[in-house]
Amino acid sequence: MAQAKISAKMNDAKSAKFSRTISMADRSTRLLESLDDVEMRVEALREAATVMEQERESLLEMIQLIQNSQEMRTICDGEREELTLTANRLMNRTLTVQVTVDTIRNEQQEDALRRATAVIDEIAAKVLDDMEGARKRLQALHAACVTEAPPVPIDQKFQTIVISCALEDQKKIKRRLETLIRNMDNAERTIKIMDHQKVDESKSANGK
Repeated sequence: MAQAKISAKMNDAKSAKFSRTISMADRSTRLLESLDDVEMRVEALREAATVMEQERESLLEMIQLIQNSQEMRTICDGEREELTLTANRLMNRTLTVQVTVDTIRNEQQEDALRRATAVIDEIAAKVLDDMEGARKRLQALHAACVTEAPPVPIDQKFQTIVISCALEDQKKIKRRLETLIRNMDNAERTIKIMDHQKVDESKSANGK
């Protein structure tokens, strides 16, 4: 009789231990599932913030293009002043939006980003001195950031630097180069239009 009670207690203890083990496993699974869900939401948040960051850059670029457009030079002073005030207001409101997606980097990636930024900054600072030469260099840098075969020579040294950057930084570097090249094209187009107008005005004056 006593032996039977001891056996029963041992079985109860084993059963209780087994139940606790299952319960712990269930809790662990639920926690892991919750963290998986949080991770997906975190990535979605970062992607949404990145899209907002790019939209901010696009809006600022668009406002600057309007401010420097040829159309702004061909309207009357009163309209130009009103449009300039509106553009400045929109610029200031856009600048109040601060969206930052920080990138986690190791020491090598930090160094690579600094080097890549320094190369681009150096070229951007000399754009006005040699626009055509700067464009060719920027195109060579951009070619180092794309996977498809580019129609221009690749800056192999810069490509090595970019490959060492974090993936998110590689995308930002490529986007910055595209913006610089696009702004240079727009600026050159405006200069050509203004130069053409001067030629026409000169011909008209000579015709008189």
